[in-house]
Amino acid sequence: MKPYRPARVAELLKQEISQIIHYELEDRRIKPATVTHVKVSPDLRHARVYVTITGSREEIDQTVHGLNRAAGFIRHQLYPRLRLRFIPELKFYYDDTLEVAARIDELLAETAKDPED
Repeated sequence: MKPYRPARVAELLKQEISQIIHYELEDRRIKPATVTHVKVSPDLRHARVYVTITGSREEIDQTVHGLNRAAGFIRHQLYPRLRLRFIPELKFYYDDTLEVAARIDELLAETAKDPED
């Protein structure tokens, strides 16, 4: 298998999963989520899907849980769209990169404001 294939499949999964989440999932417990990154195993059997969600921690946890419960439906929707022999098992995770970056910016701003002499 070519070494760049998992990256290509990951990008394709990211696009298609985003479409499915926004237009085809009808579960009211699932808040709108943005797919930020997909990481596919080298054998293309498993995919980690990272999403960002706005809302409280409870809403985030509920949405990630709902997405994991809907993974079978999402895989079923992916099958006719992708030309793959196997659709990877999907596991959804909350991507807290933006929160971490915002916290680092806050800390840097505090240190720039209060220089210690």
